[in-house]
Amino acid sequence: MTVGEALRAATDRLAATSDTARLDAEVLMAHALGCSRSDVLLRHMRSEPPSSFATLIERRLKAEPVAYIVGRQEFYGLDFAVGPDVLIPRADSETLIDAARTAFEGQPPPARVLDLGTGSGALLLAALSLWPDAQGIGVERSPGAQATARRNAEALGLAHRAEIRAGDWTATDWTGALGTFDLILANPPYIEAAEPLSPSVRDFEPASALFAGEDGLDDYRLLIPQIPALLASGGIAFFEIGWTQGRDVMALAEGAGLSTRLHHDLGGRERAVEMRQNGQIALGNGARLA
Repeated sequence: MTVGEALRAATDRLAATSDTARLDAEVLMAHALGCSRSDVLLRHMRSEPPSSFATLIERRLKAEPVAYIVGRQEFYGLDFAVGPDVLIPRADSETLIDAARTAFEGQPPPARVLDLGTGSGALLLAALSLWPDAQGIGVERSPGAQATARRNAEALGLAHRAEIRAGDWTATDWTGALGTFDLILANPPYIEAAEPLSPSVRDFEPASALFAGEDGLDDYRLLIPQIPALLASGGIAFFEIGWTQGRDVMALAEGAGLSTRLHHDLGGRERAVEMRQNGQIALGNGARLA
């Protein structure tokens, strides 16, 4: 059997459980061969497939995410190590970085960045890659996730500017001596407890980073009241949200004395809420909910 034949057979098997069967097969073949997908297609289609490919396909057939199988995921043009201790960074979360980039255009860049629930470090390190003079702190309660974020900071050459700090916002006085920040990023748990999820998410990604009570808002209720004290003068916070949560999260922020703006992802879904001290978001400048 050639690589090309093995890819066709694997695609047929994966089609029953994956909407991206061919892509999955190609990525896993590239991982098995230790090369890029383009090299697979251009140079290896007539080669003999490595024996490890079959094992990788069996893991994918059990719904294990491809990112966990290969141990990598791209986010905002950067390569991140990932594993079961962290959520897999998703393209939808890039909405926060794009919104922050736009918000700071034409004004001094953020000097201090805070990422709440940093996980793999994706949001924090993407922000630091944009603003080379910024320093950042990633707060994370999972020791495994802390270790992953530190590895990613080292691999990306950002460890000297990124401090990964243990912290749990369900505890009292968790803000400690954090200080204030020009940019705050957060992708907290926001899935409703009863929400049906695909097996690749439900059975493999960390539940503590997914679920947030009956309505998915528990962590926003804990975090948002702390944001005014963490924002520097002129600072901005961006929280990722579920696509139906814009109204509720904006109400929580406005109840904490913050002005809000809603941002949508590339699919047109509600994806992030921008928060600033009252009066710092101009009326009519950005989407709001009626």
